[in-house]
Amino acid sequence: MSSSPLVFVSIPGLRSQDVDAMVHLRELASAGDRGSLSASFPAVTWPVQANMLTGSLPREHGVIANGFFWRDQGKVEMWTAWNDKIARPQAWDLLHGLPQTRTSAVWFPMLSKGCGADYICMPAPIHNPDGSESLWCYTKPVEFYGTLRDQLGHFPLKHFWGPLAGIPSSQWIVDSAVVGFQQFRPDFFFIYVPHLDYAAQKNGPNSPQALQAVQELDTLLAKLVAQFRAAASTEPVFVFASEYVITEVNHVVYPNRILREAGLIRVINQAEGGEELDVHNSPAWALVDHQFSHVFVKDRDAQTIAKVAALMRGLPGIEEVLVGTERACYSMDHDRSGDVILISSQSSWQAYYWWLNDAQAPNYARTVDIHRKPGYDPVELHFDMANRCIPLDAQLIRGSHGAPPRSQSQIGAIVASQPGWLGQSALRDVDVAGLILRHCKT
Repeated sequence: MSSSPLVFVSIPGLRSQDVDAMVHLRELASAGDRGSLSASFPAVTWPVQANMLTGSLPREHGVIANGFFWRDQGKVEMWTAWNDKIARPQAWDLLHGLPQTRTSAVWFPMLSKGCGADYICMPAPIHNPDGSESLWCYTKPVEFYGTLRDQLGHFPLKHFWGPLAGIPSSQWIVDSAVVGFQQFRPDFFFIYVPHLDYAAQKNGPNSPQALQAVQELDTLLAKLVAQFRAAASTEPVFVFASEYVITEVNHVVYPNRILREAGLIRVINQAEGGEELDVHNSPAWALVDHQFSHVFVKDRDAQTIAKVAALMRGLPGIEEVLVGTERACYSMDHDRSGDVILISSQSSWQAYYWWLNDAQAPNYARTVDIHRKPGYDPVELHFDMANRCIPLDAQLIRGSHGAPPRSQSQIGAIVASQPGWLGQSALRDVDVAGLILRHCKT
């Protein structure tokens, strides 16, 4: 085996022009290796991380979005799934199959809970009966979060997502990863550092705020490299890889409102006010996720599927409408996928709203609530501090991702500290697992 530990840092939103603007990362790339990295559709966190870690696509591993709709239960699961939802062996499983023992650590990918890595750390706040949350992380070994808390304080969850999202969460992730590396010495360390995600979606990827985030990240990555080097007995190989690229958007589509106006959405009027989307009884509804959505049709009724497809084709902001076997072109022909998949154009994205009057929005629509909303809601980044609520204005969002790359501007970057480590200049996310295994076998 290579005597060099592999430190792989997964960075959503990292572009080639960002690397050019990052003094420390650019220097590392100049002394090492650099290439492009294309995200497969859907270019969002869970599927891309599953692609990188398994070397396979959604058809095989089953991760079709940042959430799932379990048809048999009539239940939506957003951002809470365990690792068993990935139906293929991952990098740590493959390492355990090598003739000599190889250990691994994974820090903060959301689907890592219960995975086969030897060491794990990920956010897992405790939901109390009164609706409040207590800060905590899921770790392996279980007691290790106590060590991290004592040294670093609690993980700053409020900075991981929502209106206060920012550098403190990524700083804690890096600092805790260093502690983990010092204690456990894994051969392979996978770290998720999300800092570029926030300002780029809220204000746009070329906004002053997003460009400032690039500089903050560069400083943090320089610290990561220095601290891992100081803790290692041999020089690590560092790899910094884009998960996807965030592009400017100026348009939003509301699939559920379109379905409702066509008579395909059912709602439940709640006693406390507002409407709840009835996903169990609606003839069709859309689980939206950035620049795509899965439309689930009750009983997979063929006439309803055809009606949905006809409604959506040709709409401004919708680039592709995939039905049945058409989903195979992106390896999305999996039983968990929607019966119809809607893909946005590069400058548009999709919002989950189903209500036609804001007075009928459910109470949680105005709160940071990533689990109850049947779709991803970046408007949470625009929380109104004065009124302590989220404005129900999806047009505030200026950056998005998820659509398949159609131009060079949608292709990310990958940097390695060792010359020639990448092996080629143009890579796909599914190539990453092979690179990890090759490093640990040689």
